[in-house]
Amino acid sequence: MNSSTNTSTIINYSDYYIVCSLSAAFGLLSISVSTLIIAIVQCTKPRLHTVRHLLMSNTCISSTIYCIVQFINYIFLIFLPWIISDVACRWRGYFAYASVTAATYSYLVQAVSRLFFSVYSGRYPWLTTFNAHYVLILTHWLIVLIIPLPALITTDIYFRPGLLCWVPFKHTLHMAYTVVACYVTPIVSIFIIYVVIYRKIRKAKKVPTMILTGTHDKRDLEVLRNIVILLCVYIAGGIPTVLFMITEIDVFYLASIVTFTLTVAIEKICTILLDRDLRPVVKDLIFKTNHIMPYENTCTRMKIGNV
Repeated sequence: MNSSTNTSTIINYSDYYIVCSLSAAFGLLSISVSTLIIAIVQCTKPRLHTVRHLLMSNTCISSTIYCIVQFINYIFLIFLPWIISDVACRWRGYFAYASVTAATYSYLVQAVSRLFFSVYSGRYPWLTTFNAHYVLILTHWLIVLIIPLPALITTDIYFRPGLLCWVPFKHTLHMAYTVVACYVTPIVSIFIIYVVIYRKIRKAKKVPTMILTGTHDKRDLEVLRNIVILLCVYIAGGIPTVLFMITEIDVFYLASIVTFTLTVAIEKICTILLDRDLRPVVKDLIFKTNHIMPYENTCTRMKIGNV
């Protein structure tokens, strides 16, 4: 989420009407699907009352905030162009980067949770409790508020007619910080966690006394794999921005505005398709198949647990 100061990138407002309308449509779809997921998780208990789905709901909230912030930026860009305050622009930039951070780090929180279950649950069982994950979510939102602070502290972001309030390319240090803090750090951390869990599974296969935990480890690896897939879908939305940075061709800048919310919408749909517990519930809701409530007993509760 960066922009050039070159005057050639000040694009005709008719182009903005088209791309922002498309982006807003995809954003509304993302918000709708996110709200649906949160509602299903809250209403389907105890089947979806797990820390995994708690963190999934946290990601949905992050995605919703991201889309709302984009809507606000489009409103200022198209309908309120006379508001030229640099301070107001910096605040819009701050919330834009905060919303990106919220989305990317929400996946990291999910990955850390899988690490707790797969590696540390035996030694520190309290790490798998709901209370521990509430602390994890609180930490996530504190990080969200802290990372984009340079947008407010510095004067690198300022009002430019016809452009969104992002960091200009000429501020190389600020731009590099944004890329590393908002994208590189959570992505690299997630892949490191993936490798750690994978190596633990390989080790478990070689030790007879650890075979019993193999099923849980494979489940953790499957969930983490889904997290990596969803994160890659989300990050794919930044490809047009990278191409614009390299070529400075206006069409890539316009495409980046659309892909930001398009990939979020795709990611939300993939969230439903990849989750083996959520998918049948949504399917039953859409196609209205069987509404027979499952027989719930003590054994059922024990199997559900906090996974």
